[in-house]
Amino acid sequence: MITLVLGGARSGKSRYAESFVQQLVQSQQASNQPNFQCVYIATAQGLDAEMRQRIAHHQTARAEQTITWQTVEQPRNLAEAIEQHSSDDTVILVECLSLWLSNELLAELEPSHVIEQEFNEETLWQEPPCDMVPVWQPARSRLMQAIESHRGHLILVSNEVGQGVVPLGEINRRYVDEAGWLHQDIAAQADRVVLVTAGIPQILK
Repeated sequence: MITLVLGGARSGKSRYAESFVQQLVQSQQASNQPNFQCVYIATAQGLDAEMRQRIAHHQTARAEQTITWQTVEQPRNLAEAIEQHSSDDTVILVECLSLWLSNELLAELEPSHVIEQEFNEETLWQEPPCDMVPVWQPARSRLMQAIESHRGHLILVSNEVGQGVVPLGEINRRYVDEAGWLHQDIAAQADRVVLVTAGIPQILK
């Protein structure tokens, strides 16, 4: 069973996804079936202090749950991680698709495009050429194949970034486009699609 959970930043989507896993585990236990193996695939990279703090917050929250998580750090090669842990008695939670997409897209840029540099008024709005989209398509195709062939429960969490105005900058627009197309393709395969807003889940499918 495939579930796609979408929502904006601080929408409650992660909390909803984790509570959904808890429901699956409890239902399995109530029916006297063998316990699920719960795998948490984390795609975030602690590249700055604020992101490391966010990661630590999520780790602390998971440690306080009754679920015993096996955490897999997988900033890229997401398809391989899903395939490795796919089984009928496993629940996989991917947190999150949008960070994985960012990791894949930015990895294809030249290093000079993403290193820190000193900006001034003349360079603030300049962007490097954006040619990473065709290169990342194999990773996208592998992910879709892994989702299609997955066994067991797979919950995919992602940020819904396409409901605002068209962003400035070619890279930002490409990211929003790719995220939207990826969400559409996964939603077409998914058994359940949930949009979380202000902590309230809306079942779209």
